[in-house]
Amino acid sequence: MVTLNKIYTRTGDGGSTRLATGAPVSKASLRVEAYGGVDETNAFLGVARQYTAHDPQLDAMLERIQNDLFDLGADLATPEQHEKPAWEPLRIVESQVERLEQEIDRLNDELSSLTSFVLPAGSPASAALHVARTVCRRAERVVVLLSETEGEVVGKPALKYLNRLSDLLFVAARWANDKGAGDVLWKPGATR
Repeated sequence: MVTLNKIYTRTGDGGSTRLATGAPVSKASLRVEAYGGVDETNAFLGVARQYTAHDPQLDAMLERIQNDLFDLGADLATPEQHEKPAWEPLRIVESQVERLEQEIDRLNDELSSLTSFVLPAGSPASAALHVARTVCRRAERVVVLLSETEGEVVGKPALKYLNRLSDLLFVAARWANDKGAGDVLWKPGATR
C-alpha cells in the first residue's frame, strides 16, 4: 500500500528522482520518460471518462484500464536487476493483455465496418478517446526505445499491453461515436 503524507519533498529540485528500487536517476532518463508517458495516457483517459459516464460498459472498462496503467507505471519504475528486491515487483501479466483483446473483440463486434480511415472527431467522448490513443502510441514508442536500450529490460507483457491499449482506444472511440454510425471518415484528396 502507498502512503503519501507529504506531497513535496524538494529531493527532485536538482533534476533527479528515484525509481521504485530507490536508485537515483535523472528526471530526463528514458525510463522516467516511459512511465511518464503512461501517466499522461492515464490522465487523458480521465478526461475521456468525463464524457463516458453515461455508458456504464465503456466507463467501467476505462476505469479498470486506468488501474492497469498504474500497474504498468509501477512495472516500468521497477527495473529488473541482478539482485531481487525485498518485495515482489508489480508487473503487467499476459492476462491483462488478453482482457484487452477480449474487450476489443466485444466492442468491435457491434461496430459498422470501416470503408476509410477515421478522423479523430465526432462526439466529445470519441475525440477525447482519440487523443488518449495518440498519447498511448507515443508512450508505446518510448517504452519500445527503452526496451531497445542496452542494459534496460522491459517485460514483453508491458509492451503488448500498450500496443493493445491503443487498439482498444481506437475501437472505443468508434463505439463512442454511436457504434461507428457517427464516425467522421477521411476523404482522400477532398480538399485539393
